[in-house]
Amino acid sequence: MTEFTQNPFASTHSLDTNPFEDPAETSQQYEARMTDLSQRERDLERREQELNQKADHIRKHGRNNWPPFLPLIYHSIPEEIPELSRPLITRLYQLWLVLLGTLIVNMVACIFILLAGSSDGGRDLGASIGYLPIIGALSFLLWYRPIYNAYMKEQALYYYIYFFFGGFHLLFSVYMIIGIPSTGSAGLIQTIQMYAKPAIPAAILGTIATVGWTVQGLGNAYYYRQIWAHHTAQGHSMEKAKTELASHGAKAYFTRG
Repeated sequence: MTEFTQNPFASTHSLDTNPFEDPAETSQQYEARMTDLSQRERDLERREQELNQKADHIRKHGRNNWPPFLPLIYHSIPEEIPELSRPLITRLYQLWLVLLGTLIVNMVACIFILLAGSSDGGRDLGASIGYLPIIGALSFLLWYRPIYNAYMKEQALYYYIYFFFGGFHLLFSVYMIIGIPSTGSAGLIQTIQMYAKPAIPAAILGTIATVGWTVQGLGNAYYYRQIWAHHTAQGHSMEKAKTELASHGAKAYFTRG
């Protein structure tokens, strides 16, 4: 009987060689991998460019983001205001936007009042033009920004600044709702006169302006009471405000720290 002896090294070549290997398929995989790497490199370059642009903007302008067309200050209710106070500050900001829109409508209404032949139309138009930049800017700086800072920093000084100038703004709102001729307000009296002429375009614009003055005035009055209650509950006092003013000075108004 003849014995058959198997060579253990006889199948080495057959084990190392894949009979199903396709050189064309390997080339396609290589090209796909290189394409993917190239795409990743482009993405990294794009992200690096974006980061450099952001860094350059921060270096030139800091974190300022408001107003959008000319960033002068940083304004972000979600980032700077405590969560429980965000709805209130958001509403106050919306009321300030209503005020700004009302100032614009009021000015346009005064143009139509002048065109309708009002003897006080010139003075009304001149005053309404002045109100737009002056009241628009001062209302933001003197009552909205202080209460924004008050809730952000919880300091008494800002509350008292808000109470003073916010109270003055409430009186100004009542003054504008009345609409006395030659005062720059297209309020109630002016609107009624335009309906009586009749001067319908001026009357309609006067109505919109009157509603705007009323909405933002009542809204501010409502939140004024809420803020006073909050300030009292927090234990703020005039003495505390004086101490803060002595410690930080007016510089604190312009900082976020």
